[in-house]
Amino acid sequence: MVSQPQYTSFKKRFKKLNKEKKSAFIAYITAGYPNLSVTRDLILELERNGADIIELGIPFSDPVADGPVIQAASQAALKNNISLDKVISLVRDIRKKSEIPLVFMTYYNPVYHFGVERFVKTAAAAGVDGVIIPDLPPEEAKGLTAVSKRNNLANIFLAAPTSSTKRIKIISKVSTGFIYYVSLTGTTGMRNKLPKEIRTNIHAIKKFTKKPVCIGFGVSNSAQARDMAKLADGVIVGSAIVKTIEHNLGKRDLVKSVGIYIKGLSNAVHQKKTNKTACLRRYTCRRRRQALMACFQKKDTEIQPFFRRWQQKPSAGGI
Repeated sequence: MVSQPQYTSFKKRFKKLNKEKKSAFIAYITAGYPNLSVTRDLILELERNGADIIELGIPFSDPVADGPVIQAASQAALKNNISLDKVISLVRDIRKKSEIPLVFMTYYNPVYHFGVERFVKTAAAAGVDGVIIPDLPPEEAKGLTAVSKRNNLANIFLAAPTSSTKRIKIISKVSTGFIYYVSLTGTTGMRNKLPKEIRTNIHAIKKFTKKPVCIGFGVSNSAQARDMAKLADGVIVGSAIVKTIEHNLGKRDLVKSVGIYIKGLSNAVHQKKTNKTACLRRYTCRRRRQALMACFQKKDTEIQPFFRRWQQKPSAGGI
């Protein structure tokens, strides 16, 4: 009998954070930008400054889901002859010093040319924990998911604001590790504002799964990261980090400067989830939610008596 994959690195990480009432901070960097040596140092620096999971972007010539910042970083890495083989070798090196969960974010073309089965086996053996392939829908990923399951490599699929209920069910079923919720339509990149319907859409996904749901695309500063952490199990920041790397190119303290920026983001994401969030998940009645929201606008001395009254009348479900 074949044992079931455990995806232990993700389960342990999210379980620990959930116990601490915190969301995961997931940091994205482009592998090989500005070079593999700096990428190695950045991974260790990100971990030291609070990253819980790291996404390594595999440079590709036609990154359809990426905005101009990550596209530029990918092009620069490709000029340095960065390849999938070289990034996998980097992971082997990293595993000598760190056990932080590492996720490859790539496109199907490099995986296809590498060989799907060879890619999964080689990446998993090197210490890669999961893979995100934005241009490979779950309906066409059966070959990948089958071999990934045998090699304990998580397949993380994307849900979007436009995803139908039927599609959310499919994504919730086949995703392993966590579910990547794309906060907006379009490509990656920093945004001044994020859509108001994120809370509703996260709730829609949570109806069909207990797997962690993490928000990405558009999160560009600590305030947004803190707000998104209240709604989801994890927050993914990419373009803003890559932009910080770009601003420090050629400087001796590049890695340190990025680390300082990461520390601010991780502190924002790791703020303990308040009773407000917990209670909003517990009570479904619209009046109760409105009453809870109103209560939190009042002074602290008025909150506890209010909670005692409502906790005597729990509702049947959660938000």
